[in-house]
Amino acid sequence: RFFSQSGRSGLQIVGSSTLSPGATPSSLPLSCPTTPHNFDEFILSNNDVVLRSIAEDLRNCLPIEAMLNSEHLAIQKILEQPEPTVHVDAFLYDDDIIDSLCEKGKMSRNYCVVCGSHKTAPLEFISHSFSLMELKFLYQYALPDLTGKILVDVGSRLGAVLFGGYLYSSASQLYGVEMNADFCQLQEMIITKYQFTDRVKVLHSDICTQASLLQNADVVVMNNVFEYFLNRLEQARAWEFISHNMRKKGSLLVTVPSLEESISNLQTDILLSQWVEEMKLDYDVYMEKDIDREALEEIHLYKIL
Repeated sequence: RFFSQSGRSGLQIVGSSTLSPGATPSSLPLSCPTTPHNFDEFILSNNDVVLRSIAEDLRNCLPIEAMLNSEHLAIQKILEQPEPTVHVDAFLYDDDIIDSLCEKGKMSRNYCVVCGSHKTAPLEFISHSFSLMELKFLYQYALPDLTGKILVDVGSRLGAVLFGGYLYSSASQLYGVEMNADFCQLQEMIITKYQFTDRVKVLHSDICTQASLLQNADVVVMNNVFEYFLNRLEQARAWEFISHNMRKKGSLLVTVPSLEESISNLQTDILLSQWVEEMKLDYDVYMEKDIDREALEEIHLYKIL
């Protein structure tokens, strides 16, 4: 998933954090009066603090591009993009952090068009994770109340959707399905440290072996999930499997990019009009100052027919 820079890149487990292990919104020090008027806002802001702390922990475990050597196909596809492109994980790096890294010379927003000249052009940034802004939009505005519901994140990677779901929703269970063992290890580290084990589970697995999980899911999230990680035949097979097994009437599917864009160049027998109905999202309801309208408009919500 590409995003505009104007709107905003061997595994070693190390880490420091601004929060102590196991810190949750309920255990953070209260620095403001918790009257009914501002209590919800206070809890939400503390959840932001927890997510930013998780992002810091993960940044300390990963190279700056947040990709692993084992991601051969994804790395190759990024190199094949028509414009110079770098992976900047939107969950780990917000605009302020990117600016700070650019000032220190550790990251650049531009590349040299003619080597040795001052003629530069913006680099394309691509992310395989939702940003904090996108997670809040997803759980606070796009999705309904998830009390008692099961959410599945296909290709959970660093776990942003799972951790956001734990903090910003009442979903009873949040399942991540991830094929890369190193990313599973990172997610498990965070789940244990922040005491998310009661509602979050990560499966080291191919989604095409998880028919029962898809059949029982109330919400399935798929963020930029196959294009960079599977060849075209494997992508078609995965989409066919999901469309055959995600059939619970009224269940919801969240995708980036749209389903139409995802399957338009693949040979599949999927008839979208008989499987899903797209639900119109109101992007104007998100009033926070860090809004990136272009990124939000990449999020699509569908109801299973």
